[in-house]
Amino acid sequence: MKVWKNIKIKDTNKDVLLLSKSFTNYLYGYGPILDICRKYNIDKKDRAILDKYMENRIAGLLMLYISKNFDRINDIANKYNLDDNVSNIIPEIEAYIKK
Repeated sequence: MKVWKNIKIKDTNKDVLLLSKSFTNYLYGYGPILDICRKYNIDKKDRAILDKYMENRIAGLLMLYISKNFDRINDIANKYNLDDNVSNIIPEIEAYIKK
């Protein structure tokens, strides 16, 4: 049986921090959360807590990827794969490309 522990990484990478903030905005920040915040009157302080949580989680995944710790990434995927219905996922990619 695996024992899960939270690990705080002290040696951060500025690129990881920048990417985690950007990914948070891309994945989460400008989607339905805006309507949810308005509908349920979630204030900016609470929204900042939600954003920080997402940034920390994304940064952790990026650090695992950079360190090639694929076993831990696989463990996380297995632990949080709570729904067997993945057929509704439609890959979406958005970017600006200079030509």
